[in-house]
Amino acid sequence: MSRYSVTTSIPYVNGKPHIGHALELVQVDVLARHRRQRGDEVRAQSGTDDNALKNVHSAEAEGIGPAEYVAKVAERFVGLGRALEVRFDDFVRTSSDPRHAPGVAKLWEACAADFYRRSYTGLYCVGCEVFYRADELVEGRCPEHGTVPEEVTEDNWFFRLSRYQDALEELVADDVVKVEPLSRKREVLSFIRSGLEDFSVSRSTDRARGWGIPVPGDPGQVVYVWFDALANYLTGPGYGTDDAAFRHWWEDCPERVHVIGKGIIRFHAVYWLAMLLSAGIAPPTTIFVHEYLTAGGRKISKSEGGAEDPVDVAGRHGSDAVRWWLLSEVARAGDTDFTEERLVARANEDLANNIGNLVNRTVSMIAKFGPAHGDDPGATALRQARTDAAGTIDRALAGFDFRRAVEAVTRVGDEANRYVQAAKPWVLAKQGSPELPAVLGELLVTCRELAEHLAPFLPSAAARIVAQCDGAPISPVFPRLIGAEDVRT
Repeated sequence: MSRYSVTTSIPYVNGKPHIGHALELVQVDVLARHRRQRGDEVRAQSGTDDNALKNVHSAEAEGIGPAEYVAKVAERFVGLGRALEVRFDDFVRTSSDPRHAPGVAKLWEACAADFYRRSYTGLYCVGCEVFYRADELVEGRCPEHGTVPEEVTEDNWFFRLSRYQDALEELVADDVVKVEPLSRKREVLSFIRSGLEDFSVSRSTDRARGWGIPVPGDPGQVVYVWFDALANYLTGPGYGTDDAAFRHWWEDCPERVHVIGKGIIRFHAVYWLAMLLSAGIAPPTTIFVHEYLTAGGRKISKSEGGAEDPVDVAGRHGSDAVRWWLLSEVARAGDTDFTEERLVARANEDLANNIGNLVNRTVSMIAKFGPAHGDDPGATALRQARTDAAGTIDRALAGFDFRRAVEAVTRVGDEANRYVQAAKPWVLAKQGSPELPAVLGELLVTCRELAEHLAPFLPSAAARIVAQCDGAPISPVFPRLIGAEDVRT
């Protein structure tokens, strides 16, 4: 048994979640369930970034205090996890989790030798919570949000990022911290080699409206959002509050994996690694960077919208359909456009017509023609597909290729449906053939193994398949979905 720790990034709670948040939650849930299924000891963590300035602005817009606002919006992200059958071992809310502020304070003290105080004027994007250089802007606008940054002058604490340029390059180039996919590793190395500038790790208490974790020894400053938020990866496992748990789940854990979106790669693969080097803490072993989901070719965001609430989509079509689309359609490289019509079509093709049809035919024929036992010499291709699936899934998920992993499952369904058409159990039953039990036996074994392969991806559906194989009343495992337009009318 190995030990495996995996985390999502933590989103700002300045608006309701969108389908892009659902992607990361499901990806991490699948990785965690898969490793548990393989017998590993697993810890999966998510949370919310409550202490951002943009959250303060959103609270002011609603006329309520930040604490009340972030508590209300954070519950939407918790609800998204429930709607998608996502299971986490820990959920860190940075404004209220009793472990977080002590851990941030300890990390601050551990990095103290790399802090200095200075005044700074720069172009600040509230959406990114970061200062940009003029040459990083696109026609004067933030490359991430398309907004014009405001010029801000502050007197803050800065972190000596420039001190760690060579060490960071070595970490990433030598895969001590493996950045996946390769294109993102190259992006990180290019950013590091272009020259690193020190960055702000605090802001004035006045500008933060008093919201945030106070800087140790300097109550006029609060810890800047990225230093605060990134620390959740340590404070959840117990940094600053539970030394034994922290050793178990971080220091002594051989695989420490972050799953993040490409828009925050700089902070995780550069700033965060430098902070850990400064504090003398082991870095994550892997950072997997997923692409964006778009709607009509445009990035989906909380501020601009662009896609329906994934909780509502799951309510209409079920969590299986949403999870399956995110896993089977989203590319490992390059953005993917989301439409509800594509979600429905994929669910019907792979789930209802393929796997669901196979299970329904199998249990119905066993109920009508049974018994089912033995091996059919003519099922060589089907047995090979079953044998190959587990290894393919292992290799695909080790490389964060979720599409290839679920394709291994549908390939078994395809082969089994071909086998049904070739073996024609209904004809064998009519003929009273002694081959019938073995044919049905192959199909029953296939359905059980399909359930096992599906369990990390669609946990409830896998349980339904097992139940029907064990004699539960027959019903469609995956009912055929109607189109999005029909649903709305």
